[in-house]
Amino acid sequence: MYRLNVYEATQKRLKIIFDYFDYVYVSFSGGKDSGVLLNLCMDYIRRHAPGRKLGVFHMDYEVQYRQTTEYVERMFSENRDILEVFHCCVPFKVATCASMYQLYWRPWDEDCRHIWVRDMPEDCLTKEDFDFFTEELWDYNFQNLFSGWLRRKKKCKKICCLVGIRTQESFNRWRAIHSDKNYKRLGNYKWTHRTGWHEFNAYPIFDWKTSDIWIANARFGWPYNHLYDLYYQAGIPISRHRVASPFISQAIPTLAVYRVIDPDTWGRMVGRVNGVGCAGIYGSTAAMGWRKITCPPGFSWKRYMYFLLGTLPDETRRNYLEKLNVSIRFWREKGGCLAEDTIRKLREANVPIEVDETTAYHTPKKPVRMEYLDDIDIPEFREIPTYKRMCICILKNDHVCKYMGFSLTKRERELRECAMDKYRNC
Repeated sequence: MYRLNVYEATQKRLKIIFDYFDYVYVSFSGGKDSGVLLNLCMDYIRRHAPGRKLGVFHMDYEVQYRQTTEYVERMFSENRDILEVFHCCVPFKVATCASMYQLYWRPWDEDCRHIWVRDMPEDCLTKEDFDFFTEELWDYNFQNLFSGWLRRKKKCKKICCLVGIRTQESFNRWRAIHSDKNYKRLGNYKWTHRTGWHEFNAYPIFDWKTSDIWIANARFGWPYNHLYDLYYQAGIPISRHRVASPFISQAIPTLAVYRVIDPDTWGRMVGRVNGVGCAGIYGSTAAMGWRKITCPPGFSWKRYMYFLLGTLPDETRRNYLEKLNVSIRFWREKGGCLAEDTIRKLREANVPIEVDETTAYHTPKKPVRMEYLDDIDIPEFREIPTYKRMCICILKNDHVCKYMGFSLTKRERELRECAMDKYRNC
């Protein structure tokens, strides 16, 4: 039986999408994955749906490499015949791990116009164009609400946002495709998620590898972001080639590359967001939680955590303590799901635990209730609640505590749901 390659499989997925939905748009960041997805869709329309328009949703974060800006502008200008561009320059909240003082920053903040990294593009959409915008919206809230706004604007019944995520990139992305938890799909297509009554996300290139991306660019002669050439020349591993917001935790270790690749932008960044200069110097060292960190002599990890918290501003300290308390209660009352092998290792280490046989989650793992540990030396370290992991979060300026696998707190979930419910049907 002939097995389709990833390109052929994607062509079948695009046919399903364009046949079913009234309006289709691509979430385009200027990166390699969204760039290939955009090229795939444009080629498909030109061959199979002439006369049809393709929407392009671009969230402009103001601070980005010059090469990314040039690539985005080139893609828009050279494909005006089929693209309908929604270039959004909106001051939503964006998480930053560059500073202990600043939990978030706002691109295109009018109060900071005098220190904007670059001028706002012409013909872009601003906050005045979106009836759902509020000062409390984070970037991911804005992205979720945009789909409903666009469906109403286009007066279409069914709309689909195409997102260029690949499961090879991270476990979270793999889980987003393959997990059955809380997801409603289009038919039995696991690469689709329903996001509203008539809105869907689809991930047509979820099974592509990084090599597939570059093979496609070379074979079809597609334009791509030449920032990746500079990354390669700078010796950065392909797995760390990113064009996302430079202030999120994943980008901090390579933040200093801006100084080499795009020094003009770097000079403006230092004065734009608090802590950028320090993060650029120490972002890949133990000083900011990367590489191996050690507990100071005479300290336990718990005591070291409270020492670190004592050095932080009040708001930042309260944020970490709130998340810590939520996590402590969770592990004490509900328990986290762990594999049998991990449970065995905890018992061999004489860690007091209570194991239940069943859980409401769709997983073969068992819920384990336990108290926070100071530290534990097992390969599954990141699955176990320890004060060492909290110290790493603080050193990384990881205000969301993603390193610990924290989910949103009850208050954060309520604020998010309130905003989504209020503005979903505006």
